[in-house]
Amino acid sequence: MRFELSEEQNILKNSARDFCAAEFPPAEVRKLMEAATPYSPQAWAKMAEQGWTGILFPEEYGGQAMSLVEMAVILEEMGRTLAPTPFISTILLAGSLLAAGNDEQKRRYLMPICRGEALATLAMLEADANWDPGTVETTVIGDALSGRKLFVTDVADVRFLLVAAEVHGELAVVVVDPRQPGVTVTPLPAIDGTRRLSDVVFQNAKVMDVLTSGAAARAALARALDVATVGLVAEMTGGMQWILDTTVQYAKTRRQFGRPIGQFQAVQAHCADMFLTTESSRSAAYYAAWALQENMPDAQLAVSTAKSYASEGYRLVGNSGIQVHGGMGFTWENDLHLYYRRAKVSEVLFGDAIFHRERIARLWMD
Repeated sequence: MRFELSEEQNILKNSARDFCAAEFPPAEVRKLMEAATPYSPQAWAKMAEQGWTGILFPEEYGGQAMSLVEMAVILEEMGRTLAPTPFISTILLAGSLLAAGNDEQKRRYLMPICRGEALATLAMLEADANWDPGTVETTVIGDALSGRKLFVTDVADVRFLLVAAEVHGELAVVVVDPRQPGVTVTPLPAIDGTRRLSDVVFQNAKVMDVLTSGAAARAALARALDVATVGLVAEMTGGMQWILDTTVQYAKTRRQFGRPIGQFQAVQAHCADMFLTTESSRSAAYYAAWALQENMPDAQLAVSTAKSYASEGYRLVGNSGIQVHGGMGFTWENDLHLYYRRAKVSEVLFGDAIFHRERIARLWMD
């Protein structure tokens, strides 16, 4: 693999940085946090014009057929600005699952997503809060879906809700219209206002379609979760980079005892640790994206390694950033605490460090 971005990827990175800085300045992020749906339809439409909503999918369905590395490039820049978008839930989770459907299903569900005309998400977690695709209690009898899903991301305004459920005694992924009477969505309190989580209850909700079932469903869910996890790690890395840059700049300008605090060894140690963690997370994220794209034998191992590292790394970088800033790091006027909130939610999303270390152990034993 290449150990640096290509010229085209660097152009994409610079373009994404300019786009995110223009569309998601801190004032806009705070405004969207207070909205009923924390995303901007106008910004989403612009992302579709850039081709981002179809970045991973074949051109015949309106996509760009780019790689997971390009996806990671974009998500790192989104993480730098805390961009409140349903990109991970719609494109990486739901989109990757829909790409496993047949041609008719791709044209019906995936094409509107690629064009930026529809949002979607996956409802998988249940009471056991296990991210490993396995036994589920949500059940389809006939064409009626009943059960409860927890911590579903970005449900607001979705057109398609993909649900992991039991159909005829085996795991399946079904498509449901979340706007029907049999679906109840209850927003859950969360410390990160830029990413909404919801409790979704199904009471004989009508199933629109069965996307996949059996071993194919388990494989599709595993792939979609791996893709989403890589994207999340890239986004987390972008957040770490913002905290690092902001903290270093603050250390250069904040003065104590007649000199900048950046001249004190303790502050320098914090900044050095933040730099090491951020660069290591970036390397892990891009290697995992490349390995998953190329279907390398160690792809799942690389994904879990990246997520276990970033889960703790983002939190630790946030801790150090607040330590250097002192009490003002937690004031509402300062943006640093918003990144720390994102770090805490991202730490457990798609599995925390313990979950992924256990997965690494299982992969080594297999």
